[in-house]
Amino acid sequence: MYDGIVQDLIDEFGRLPGIGPKSAQRIAFHILQTQNFDVTRLAELLTEVREKVRFCEVCGNITEGERCSICRDPRRDHSLICVVEEPKDVVAIERTRQFRGLYHVLGGAISPIDGIGPDDLSIPALMRRVGEAGVQEVIIATDPNLEGEATAAYLSRLLTSIEVPVSRLASGLPVGGDLEFADEVTLGRAFEGRRKVE
Repeated sequence: MYDGIVQDLIDEFGRLPGIGPKSAQRIAFHILQTQNFDVTRLAELLTEVREKVRFCEVCGNITEGERCSICRDPRRDHSLICVVEEPKDVVAIERTRQFRGLYHVLGGAISPIDGIGPDDLSIPALMRRVGEAGVQEVIIATDPNLEGEATAAYLSRLLTSIEVPVSRLASGLPVGGDLEFADEVTLGRAFEGRRKVE
């Protein structure tokens, strides 16, 4: 433990997701020891982000305007909606350059243990979009974990009840992975999603 504001700084960094005590300490000491580190610019950016960044009124992605750049893009295929948990998932899919449709960000996943139910997510907004936009397919791209699977199952039931074609991203073995290190669920998914070799 350090005295006063140094410990306060470490504690603040430690509150960020994915930053443990050691990482928080490293970041704090980097700021303290690096003479040319522009803390004023960092503080300005943090303030600016809080003031300017909001969630897209259509899809829930982050944006500085009313609508995000993807929803504003007339070249996107408006008949396809890819449902993701968080804005960072949009970035991951966009990096592939394989999807040219629109997105819908749920704002999380169903997790009864954490007290997150369907009403805590932007599922009603998704259902409105699907109902009024002439959507031909909804691709569910939630995480392949317990919460993501529960969310995908819930959405599948809702969407198929209104006769909208639903698909789920394939999951299985990663490229460069070893079979011996794959867990049972991943290996099982790989068998389920197998394709014929042409």
